[in-house]
Amino acid sequence: MSEPKDPERLLAEALQAQARSAPHPGPPSGGWPQFGLLSGADASSLERERAALENPAKRPAPQAPRRNVPPVRHLPAYWVLGLAALLGLATGAVIGLITLL
Repeated sequence: MSEPKDPERLLAEALQAQARSAPHPGPPSGGWPQFGLLSGADASSLERERAALENPAKRPAPQAPRRNVPPVRHLPAYWVLGLAALLGLATGAVIGLITLL
């Protein structure tokens, strides 16, 4: 008896057979469309970007409304190091206690 085939392989083979037997629609009237690069990096977009960089006064950047946000206070480095050392000592003490029990 033959081994049962993988269902994914059977599906792939069926789709390939269907694609081979399907008629090819051919190019639409007027030929194939020319899309260029999908990222939009064609010659005209590069020229627009270059012109925008050379003449920044023509197009001012939009200003976001300012909100009253309190300034962020950062912890000094010695507090962070001290906290890390204390957490390390506490973790070591707990592990040592568990080991002794």
